[in-house]
Amino acid sequence: MKNRKILYPVLIVIVVLAILVKSQFPKLYIATGYGAKTMATAVFVSGRDPQLVQSFDLNYSIVKYTRSAIDFKNKSVTTSFWGLAKQTAVYREGFGCCLTGQSGIDLLQKTTFNLPLTKRNGVWRTPWPNGDLRKDTVFPEVDTLKLKNAVSSAFGSPLTDKRWTAAVVVLYKGELIAEKYSEELGVTPDTRIWGWSMTKSIMNAMAGVLSKKHKLNVQATAPVSLWLNDQRRDITIDNLLHMSSGLKWDEDYGDVSPVTSMLYKSNDCYKIAIDVPYQKKPGSEWKYSSGTSNILSGIMRTLIGNDLAYHEFPYREIFDKIAVTSMILETDASGNFVGSSYSNANARDWARFGLLYYNDGIWKGDTILPKGWVNYTRTPAIDSNGEYGAQFWLNKSKKLKDVPEDLYFCDGHLGQRVFIIPSRNLVVVRLGFSENGFDHNQFLKGILESFK
Repeated sequence: MKNRKILYPVLIVIVVLAILVKSQFPKLYIATGYGAKTMATAVFVSGRDPQLVQSFDLNYSIVKYTRSAIDFKNKSVTTSFWGLAKQTAVYREGFGCCLTGQSGIDLLQKTTFNLPLTKRNGVWRTPWPNGDLRKDTVFPEVDTLKLKNAVSSAFGSPLTDKRWTAAVVVLYKGELIAEKYSEELGVTPDTRIWGWSMTKSIMNAMAGVLSKKHKLNVQATAPVSLWLNDQRRDITIDNLLHMSSGLKWDEDYGDVSPVTSMLYKSNDCYKIAIDVPYQKKPGSEWKYSSGTSNILSGIMRTLIGNDLAYHEFPYREIFDKIAVTSMILETDASGNFVGSSYSNANARDWARFGLLYYNDGIWKGDTILPKGWVNYTRTPAIDSNGEYGAQFWLNKSKKLKDVPEDLYFCDGHLGQRVFIIPSRNLVVVRLGFSENGFDHNQFLKGILESFK
């Protein structure tokens, strides 16, 4: 009888746990997919310490309970939740890391890609922005002590400060005037940091170049054959760029949803995104959607028409021309650039990307983006209250109240930002592994107050 009294509570606990695991099991794939992809990219693309990645990048929500096994020989990471819901991410030369999904590791690793970047020799002897040699330019209007304090204010001890800022770079009138990196987090000027949703702004740049080459017309309907026989056939490229497609999208990362299925359960992000059904008339409502950025990525793959040319395109047409050599755009297992989320570059190269837009799409006399493209980018999406343009965020609503209204910026998960403030001649980059308690308004206000 005594044994039965002990056994019943144990059985009840086991049954409850079994029910919980069964009901939550699909969600575990979100956590393990995120964990495997994040760890693989951090280790094999950015060269970071796995222990630091586990302690900082993966130390939140349910993800903190995942554990990753790293295979350095085969350059893969397998992540599980207490041994359940295992997911594997694999590194491929030139393509970065992707979840294997239903594809075999061996098959994926046979597909590699040589980045077509021109190697910059003597980078430290070449003046900024084509190199990393900072000029001795003196700007009397800059209070250097205030600026130093404003930049330093973004950082804190990782043990006591949960903001976990990794890097800050400040450009003024195109010149690099301040930068700082977190040694405690293992970050140097060469460390690639992921952009997450800042990748969407890169999709904007790719679309701009294709527009300049007359291969893409923003007012044309999206060339998606699946949509031709239903109401989605009226969706334009402009609708997609401004996230006003009318598609029934759910940007919910805490549950099984289109966005989590796209990023953590599918081999083909484009296919998942174009399968989303019609909901509203295109152009009638703004709805933030990572799916639309991946639809744009897939459309551009179709328009370019050749996979090698597609994979080389952002490097040959954008990054190489603006001296960005650290950038890695990652693909899914099907070869699509994951335009919503997966890009990696060091802080200076993120600043160079911002500088391209600050210079109205021109780099050292070379017109990269077509005339008027930056103005188009800053045109608010309908119903966005002036907060969103074409794959860039805006400040027309003065959400950042102490920052000029003409601010526009790339915005990514964990507080990744490339801020462009034309009226103040500033480009400011903040990268990190968290933004808990980080106040972007106060940060920018401090920088702005550094100018007399």
